[in-house]
Amino acid sequence: MTPLIAYPSAAPAVIASLEALSVETLNSDCFCISLDTDALRVALESEIGQPGLFDLVQQRCPYLFAARPVFVSQAHMARMARLIQAIESVVALPTYREEVLARSPAIARHHPGGARSVFFGYDFHVTEGGFGLIEINTNAGGAMLNAVLARAQRACCPAMESLVPPQATADALEASIVAMFRHEWSLSGHTQPLRSIAIVDEAPEQQYLYPEFVLFQQLFQRHGLQAVIAGPSEFSLRGGVLWHGELAIDLVYNRLTDFSLEAPASATLREAYLQNAMVLTPHPQAHALYADKRNLALLSDTKRLQALGVPQATQDVLLAGIPHTEIVDPANAERLWRDRKRLFFKPFAGFGGHAAYRGDKLTQRVWQEILVGDYVAQALVSPGERVISDQQPAQVLKFDLRDYAYDGRVQWVAARLYQGQTTNFRTPGGGFAPVYEAPV
Repeated sequence: MTPLIAYPSAAPAVIASLEALSVETLNSDCFCISLDTDALRVALESEIGQPGLFDLVQQRCPYLFAARPVFVSQAHMARMARLIQAIESVVALPTYREEVLARSPAIARHHPGGARSVFFGYDFHVTEGGFGLIEINTNAGGAMLNAVLARAQRACCPAMESLVPPQATADALEASIVAMFRHEWSLSGHTQPLRSIAIVDEAPEQQYLYPEFVLFQQLFQRHGLQAVIAGPSEFSLRGGVLWHGELAIDLVYNRLTDFSLEAPASATLREAYLQNAMVLTPHPQAHALYADKRNLALLSDTKRLQALGVPQATQDVLLAGIPHTEIVDPANAERLWRDRKRLFFKPFAGFGGHAAYRGDKLTQRVWQEILVGDYVAQALVSPGERVISDQQPAQVLKFDLRDYAYDGRVQWVAARLYQGQTTNFRTPGGGFAPVYEAPV
């Protein structure tokens, strides 16, 4: 089983000095901990990367790593974990699975052979006065990048030194990642050791997060696994085995956003999955059960939760933590348009903020597209804010929190700083940021 990561704990004297400060004060006034560019280069190229990877990051995605950390209260960290466990308990119910899979693509009903799917990403907006799960992703990127980031932090005052994670913390995250993939393999009924992994995305070298694919490849190879980075059309299926050239592939780490493997380029992977010729993780069933935005409408509806037989205590956690969500249809269109300034609109199968809209930014043209485009409307929960510079005028960025989880347990918590409607990794000073748990 994948070990849970332990976050660094502050010494008692430091805790005492921090307890007088609210999380909001730390996020607006603390500029002490910052990204060490030299340490980042070492982490990317010497410790876990390869020569030239730092330059590739600077050229391809210069705003991948934020300059400042984000502070989050212990109470909110615990609340996020409780909500994740509550969702897992509902997804395990036969009544929930039957209802969701009945409206899902046929491939989602194919039994994935025991694999649970790696790297669930639960995305939250958290402030002093607000809390909400914004969405669930089943192929969340960034975990390896956050391991790198943890190695590249420095503190410029004694009060914050104990919050900077030790080397062992990043090492433990990497170990948990490898253990997770091996666990997926064994859950699928295999007794022989896992030998090979293919990291798959459409045109991977052109992907914004391609540097992370390289980091994963290096990690797997360091642990004795053969690893390739490939597009979905680069495989063949022969004799009940998936092949990449002359390498037999045991497991596919799926980074595709073709969640149901419907694209022509995914045909071989689709057939291999249906024949159980390899382990696919994350897989279509996980996406249907977790990431389809219609599930948020179910999970935030009292009557539907009661009908599914969800215990009252679990309902209370879900309804307090998931903003009310409903499917957009002609019957509620007039009301939703009227209330649009308090809503956020997302497509059922959306990801990465694509085609998602704040209601107060909507035009009539976009609204008409939403009405016919399979959307949900979610109650708006404001993101947190982080001031990243003490220069005037102060630069204020929004942030969301991503809990990386496996089998219902949180592995790592990261923040993403940005400007605009959704995270974009295009904001100077923005990108992935480490999260430090404040004792308040």
